[in-house]
Amino acid sequence: MKLAHVTLLEDFGTRSLTIHGIMVLAFANAILAGLFVTGQVGLVSFVALLNFTAGLWVAHSIHSLGNEVGDDDYAGVVNELFETDTDDAGEGLDAGRFGRLLGLIAAVTAMALLTSAQVLSGSILSIAVVAIGAVAVVTAIVGFLIALGASYDESQQRWVDRQEGNPDVDTVD
Repeated sequence: MKLAHVTLLEDFGTRSLTIHGIMVLAFANAILAGLFVTGQVGLVSFVALLNFTAGLWVAHSIHSLGNEVGDDDYAGVVNELFETDTDDAGEGLDAGRFGRLLGLIAAVTAMALLTSAQVLSGSILSIAVVAIGAVAVVTAIVGFLIALGASYDESQQRWVDRQEGNPDVDTVD
């Protein structure tokens, strides 16, 4: 049975934008709850929303690894939101995509650590710092693998096209 609201999520790009939207809402609410809601309710809300965001982030990063094999033209959330030119990808690692991911990881990690330092104390703060760092490292590793996999696939496709004598393929000097 095909339902209209479910068929919208068949495209990886649409699913990715949806998950990123949920992550932004959850993370923003975690920061707001941590800084402005007092007492145990604020503490529990902050930790729960931060954990939810981290879980979505790691799960979506791993899910994105499998998308590189697909034939769709999804090239990252920034390229989905803003019309950027992805046709002139150079040789080697997709440094732009990887750099944007590292910038995002750094910003989110910094905000999570600063808010955690305001909200948490003692051994709970130490646990939070390690957990936030672990999520950042895992996401950076997966992002590197995605960028490397995309570059490898592009180079393999160029090699196949050259072997088949395709005149539309750019030659590498």
